[in-house]
Amino acid sequence: MERQIEKQHQMRQKLSNRLLLHVRKNGFQGLKMDEISKIMDISRATLYKYFSTKEDIITFIVSAFVEYIHEIIEDSDSDQLFVQRFQQTFEQTILLKEYITDIFLRELENSYPENYERLKKAMKQREYQELAFYDEGIKEGFFNKIDGRLIIMQDEILSNVLDVKYLMENHLTVYQVLFDYYKLKKFQLFKPDKIKMMDDNLMIPRIEHMAQKISKNLY
Repeated sequence: MERQIEKQHQMRQKLSNRLLLHVRKNGFQGLKMDEISKIMDISRATLYKYFSTKEDIITFIVSAFVEYIHEIIEDSDSDQLFVQRFQQTFEQTILLKEYITDIFLRELENSYPENYERLKKAMKQREYQELAFYDEGIKEGFFNKIDGRLIIMQDEILSNVLDVKYLMENHLTVYQVLFDYYKLKKFQLFKPDKIKMMDDNLMIPRIEHMAQKISKNLY
């Protein structure tokens, strides 16, 4: 029984991810179940085996976002966990910016306000935790004395930089942008004597994977 439930959940995840690739750019308000089944590349009958309504699908997507947001490491008792949490926060920031787009949020607010509030609450909690993490890093002597709100606001440039026109005009790849942005944040935050603790080789495959995903969405 548990195995069957797990297989059902995995299939729901797979199908909702296919739709997410569409709605992050185009929104979902005008979509009907027939169109959704085509985007998911399944029959309408198969779609109804996994989702009863469009709201059911959007609720599943929002729940996946909320669960992902809450995955962040909260314990920073050891020195190495400052590094791990910084790297995890960076990766999470990139992926959330990529998939929780303005059009998705706007249509979510208009069509499913309860799901919108749930997602906004989780994102706000994440922001509070991120600010607390930066304050803790300053207090423990790991981070430079920089207002964490500025670090978070800086992430808004990603939507402008990860743009096809900008990348082509400046002869940049998505990987270059992500890796340079990672280094920028690292040198901003960590004190010089703490940077040697960081192994960027651990981040390279993760950045490569993100770059592949984002490039596929862009081109």
